Amino acid sequence: MAYQFNGADILAPLKITSNEPTFEMTTVSLKTQRASQGAQRWELTFKTATSASTEAEAILGAVEGITSTSTMVMPQLPSVAAGNTATASQVISANVAAGLSAVTIVSDGIILKGSFIKFSNHDKLYMVTADVAASVASAPVSVSIYPSLRSAVTTSDTLRTGSGAVLTYYRSIDNTMGITFTDGILSNAGSISLIEAL
Repeated sequence: MAYQFNGADILAPLKITSNEPTFEMTTVSLKTQRASQGAQRWELTFKTATSASTEAEAILGAVEGITSTSTMVMPQLPSVAAGNTATASQVISANVAAGLSAVTIVSDGIILKGSFIKFSNHDKLYMVTADVAASVASAPVSVSIYPSLRSAVTTSDTLRTGSGAVLTYYRSIDNTMGITFTDGILSNAGSISLIEAL
């Protein structure tokens, strides 16, 4: 499946980074201690294939909306996307408190580890950390996720997979974007960096 950014196909390589600040300290006895505050966000870096129909979006994207959020379908690993058979919306079968890293659903198909998912009441994206098989006779199955839940999930929410896993993002202000023309033809829209809006 081809993923798009502002109507243009995303090209390989696509870099997906998990930014989870961790602090490390070495004691006087040379023991290493690590701690994290539990905050995490996804960051993407990629280039796009710009065509005559998308070049205006490429230049406008470089100058407009830098302070607002936008959304796009989160790109999935090709092997994971090909192996997933679950529909885009799965039923949550039990309430789960914030801070936990497993959710119980009634699955109608396979969700492979490495899949990005989203809950209907969250802006946050999560990654599945173990394969989930289809439930037999509507029996609940556990979905292990990374990172742990930022807020609670209830039975009135749904777990969204595939095209339902939508990334809410800001464009990074660490780099500027523009376009390069060669012989009157758009040749390069530059590298695009996005950070998950939390």
